[in-house]
Amino acid sequence: MATNSNLGKNARLYLLGAMFLFWCVAICGRLVYLQIFRYGGFVKQAEHQQQREIPLSAKRGVIYDRAGHELAMSVLVDSAFAVPTEVKDLPTAVSLITRITGDDHNVVLADCRNHKTFCWVARKADDETIQRIKSLNLQGIHFQKEPKRFYPARDLAAQVVGTVGMEDSGQSGIEHAFDDELRGRAGKMFISVDARRQWFSDVEKQPEPGENLVLTIDKNIQYIAEKELEQAIHDTQAIAGTVIVENPHTGEILALANRPTFNPNLRKEITPNALTNRAVSYAYEPGSTFKLVTISAALEEKLTNPDEIFDCQMGSIVYNGMRIRDSKPHGLLPVWGVLAESSDVGSIKIALRLGEDRFYKYIRSFGFGQQTGIELPGETRGMTKPVSRWSKVSIAAISMGQEIGISAIQLAGLVSTFANDGVWVAPRIVAGPVEPQGTPQSVAFHPGASHRVISSYTAAEMRSMMQKVVISPGATGRRAILEGYTSAGKTGTGQKVDPATGAYSKTKYIGSFAGFAPLNNPQIVVVVILDSAVGLHQGGQIAAPVFHRVAQQALEYLHAPHDLPLAPNHQLLLASRVKDKDLEEGTPDHPGEPLETAEVDGDASEFAAAKASAARTPLRQAQGRLSPETAGSAGNVVQAAVRQSEPMSPTRASAGEEPTQHAKTPAAAETAFAAQTKLPTSGTVVLDVEQGGIEVPSFVGKTVRGAVEAAQDAGLELEAVGSGVARQQSPAAGTRVAAGAHVTVQFGR
Repeated sequence: MATNSNLGKNARLYLLGAMFLFWCVAICGRLVYLQIFRYGGFVKQAEHQQQREIPLSAKRGVIYDRAGHELAMSVLVDSAFAVPTEVKDLPTAVSLITRITGDDHNVVLADCRNHKTFCWVARKADDETIQRIKSLNLQGIHFQKEPKRFYPARDLAAQVVGTVGMEDSGQSGIEHAFDDELRGRAGKMFISVDARRQWFSDVEKQPEPGENLVLTIDKNIQYIAEKELEQAIHDTQAIAGTVIVENPHTGEILALANRPTFNPNLRKEITPNALTNRAVSYAYEPGSTFKLVTISAALEEKLTNPDEIFDCQMGSIVYNGMRIRDSKPHGLLPVWGVLAESSDVGSIKIALRLGEDRFYKYIRSFGFGQQTGIELPGETRGMTKPVSRWSKVSIAAISMGQEIGISAIQLAGLVSTFANDGVWVAPRIVAGPVEPQGTPQSVAFHPGASHRVISSYTAAEMRSMMQKVVISPGATGRRAILEGYTSAGKTGTGQKVDPATGAYSKTKYIGSFAGFAPLNNPQIVVVVILDSAVGLHQGGQIAAPVFHRVAQQALEYLHAPHDLPLAPNHQLLLASRVKDKDLEEGTPDHPGEPLETAEVDGDASEFAAAKASAARTPLRQAQGRLSPETAGSAGNVVQAAVRQSEPMSPTRASAGEEPTQHAKTPAAAETAFAAQTKLPTSGTVVLDVEQGGIEVPSFVGKTVRGAVEAAQDAGLELEAVGSGVARQQSPAAGTRVAAGAHVTVQFGR
């Protein structure tokens, strides 16, 4: 019995031992499975629960004008974020914050619930908003510095510079076209929460700033263009307008203004219509400005000459069953008179002599029906048809600027070709990149592609004929006469298509003027386009006066030598006697198809978004936005110096020059022109400041935010040390330093 009892006890011990061994093996196996096979998954799960990777936005590069004025820059501002695990009552906290920011409460709350370790509650807010959030003293709400895009010139060149989104990605303009270069490389920051729900951050990778860009835009000329365009919009009640100022020899765009416009600092107020850069994205029927192509092509082919007489048949012609009439009866006119008085009948006769194939060759050679290559997004090719798709009356319609669509930048290229001795040069608006550093730098500007369209002789003939558009009695461009400078150009008036009927509107017109000055040594080309003016609408009535004001101020600003006496002369007396009815042009007849129904060399859909529909802006509001301070007229930064690679020879005098245009003999005038300082065909733009350029303001007594804003207004970089109120600064107030210099400010409580 004792033996059996012992055996039973041993069996139970063996069974217990086996069970213990199995339990140990199971536990060890489970530990091995969890620690080895599931280790990676648990680590990722823990990181998801306790840690979140936050990208640190890099400081975007600065966008400068040609003289070193900042058009776009980045400043550090506060952003508020929440660690949801630290917030006791998350819905209440989010509700309080969104009442201040105006954001959607449900969207912010959902984001915070989806991310337990980190969620934004107020991104790149203004100082007042941040202070109000801080005053709530909410647990779990923290603050982080982030770069925010700031546009010190506000709405100046807004469509050119463009805008960025909340994540600092370019959305329009140069900001979008050069986003990769400007945005730099983002850094990484990790937000972690420990077991006691305490958070801490670790910056793994510092962000790298982006490259700076220098534009060919001149801030002061841009201000002139925008001011005069705003005045014209107010005076004519036009719904939109464009002004372009270009250096005809290099293709540099000195100003590109659009209306309607916007302030890129006020992102929530920007409308899609205001974002449209009409200078490059909007195609329209040019009207009589296209006669420049018709006549120059015939001259180049030696099919006519400026003095050949054409019978304009008292302003009426029948072509392939279509009657086409001038705005007023014209009898016998020389070719230069056809251009000066804008006779459609004369232009049609010249085009018929030229022929369809040769005409189309010059249309393409002048850059129409293709992009110019300017460094701006959304450029249209315009609207052209190959000769095989022309109707029986297309040559007549196109010769006077109908049945073809062009952009303002293409029109500037056309006129620049005549001013540049017959050579078409691609327009450029970006001079080049510069590295992000504080010392003055230079940027080498290289003109874009170029090709000869017409001979130098034909270009000289065209310049002389375009001058007669401005000075001849009966010409349509007499309100473009300048004081102290010769000028030349061409007016244009095109009818718009009524979207409701698909036919040409009898009340909506696009008036334009494109010209250059001075005549024999062109410094600038100016294009003015006004859309749907109320009342007077002819190009000579509404656009030529804008050319006069813009060109006069720009030439004086560029210190272009006068080539006419400043005292009242024959030209100014002629301009003062002009009547509105004498400036009418264009035909009431439309032999071709409306622009919108014409065949397109490419995608016609790109024009659908370019329809103008904008409310007028009161003049006093515009003047408030375009203050002289906005234009940088204080003169702290010196105009960009230019190092010419070689002296530029003056353009030779035009044929058929008017005696009243010169106070000097031709030889003396040629010597004077050779001595002029011209915008070069190549060279280096030097971003520099005059000795002791900017006076350092006093920051003492300001908050950090106030000091940052004061520094940005002064064009300085602020290095803040501490918090509270500014106590000391270096350099001292009143010291003169270079633009972009660093100022260290000590803050204390």
